[in-house]
Amino acid sequence: MVTQASTREAYGKTLLELGRENTNIVVIGGDLNKSTMTTFFAKEFPDRFFDCGAAEQNMMSISAGLASSGKIPFVSTFAVFGSGRPFDQIRISIAQARANVKIVVTHAGIITGSDGMSAHGIEDLALMCSLVGFTVVVPADARETAQVIRSVAEMDGPCYIRLSRPATPLICPEGYRFQPGKASVFRPGGDVSILATGIMVAKALEAAGTLAQEGIDARVVNVSTLKPIDQECIIRCAHETGAIVTAEEHLKHGGLGSIVSQVLVENCPVPVSTVAIEDVYSHSGEADELLQLRGLTPEKIQVAVREVVARKG
Repeated sequence: MVTQASTREAYGKTLLELGRENTNIVVIGGDLNKSTMTTFFAKEFPDRFFDCGAAEQNMMSISAGLASSGKIPFVSTFAVFGSGRPFDQIRISIAQARANVKIVVTHAGIITGSDGMSAHGIEDLALMCSLVGFTVVVPADARETAQVIRSVAEMDGPCYIRLSRPATPLICPEGYRFQPGKASVFRPGGDVSILATGIMVAKALEAAGTLAQEGIDARVVNVSTLKPIDQECIIRCAHETGAIVTAEEHLKHGGLGSIVSQVLVENCPVPVSTVAIEDVYSHSGEADELLQLRGLTPEKIQVAVREVVARKG
């Protein structure tokens, strides 16, 4: 039985299926097409694939032009190159124009590992969530990724989808269905809610299993859509469990923790702790080593849970 799969590979295969179903779908890549898995699409539909080379600003501008012509462009590169480098083009040509562009990035976070700090995309969610009109999604695994790609292809408006490099655990339960803007409870619990996104959902589930042996009943919620955030789910978790822990493979400021904290402050203040990357860049290293170094582990989540439960009063 397959227990792990790559989200970027799920993207490449799903994109190819969509290309066969809808001739308006076009793909824009830049020098990293094999790594982003868009080569599947390129080989079958070379007349609908545009390789811009290492020119990310041009990629975004071209995708906006294609969208204005009625096409559905999927533009892909690494997260660090698809958010920070072309941010001005994304802001003006895509966000302000409400262009129907789907930016799907791979190699996000620090589990890109040995490529080094210049290739670690750890600020991208803060950047993209700041843009008006964007839908921002971080799938929890390859199964959810396939559903997300199909969903955003049907949306009218700009989207940013964040994927990873290595294979990660398959954790979405049987019958799971992705709904844009909705969080999903992957494990019930009444003592604390762990709201996680991306690869950290699997680590949250592992942490919850250990905490249960200590008598702490932890709810685990997959927050795959960061924008628009599911405020109703967050508020309900605060009311029902009285404490929140967030977990993300992103800088502490500007990501899931910041978004959730704002919702809680405005609606239902409860003790909150954030498991994320502190204000530091990581050097080159193996993915597991970097996750340990930056505290993105089930053990760190357990520590955070114990702390907020103790603060519930």
